[in-house]
Amino acid sequence: MKNEKLKINRGFTLMEILIYIAVFSIIMAVLSSFIIWLWHSNIKTQVMRETLANVEGVMTRMTHEIRNAQSIYAPTTTSTQLSLEISRYLPEGESSSYLDFFLCGTQLCLKKESQAPIPLTSDKVEIKNLNFSQVATTTSAGSIQISLKAEYKNPQNLPEYQASLSVTSTASLRSY
Repeated sequence: MKNEKLKINRGFTLMEILIYIAVFSIIMAVLSSFIIWLWHSNIKTQVMRETLANVEGVMTRMTHEIRNAQSIYAPTTTSTQLSLEISRYLPEGESSSYLDFFLCGTQLCLKKESQAPIPLTSDKVEIKNLNFSQVATTTSAGSIQISLKAEYKNPQNLPEYQASLSVTSTASLRSY
């Protein structure tokens, strides 16, 4: 009986240690995968928000300016540039002025008469397509259809940085 009392288990066997390491490794691999997935999802959400915020901002600004314009200035309006005759933002001594929307590089820009262009989109988003077209209406004021495609800049072509948004909207000049 004395020999049986001396055989008390005082540590782990090699098999037990290997099982603990294997279980710990599996748990860490699953946890790491989840954290990486969460990080990529967060980036994707931020990219989509940035693209959407830029598109919403420029579409709101353009439709607002179209609705408040006096007329569409036909000599400089093309399929990629919209020129509006406006009565706001007037230079001193003028009764009307001009406001232009156009692409400057890959950004959408606004140019008030005799001022430098102002980019309306962030440098993280590029405008891939911009098209203005006049829509025939029964009113004399006229309407403009705006088609726009924006993409998040992704020079490394990583999937979590891919976001694209295409929108079309129509705005009518208000008759004063």
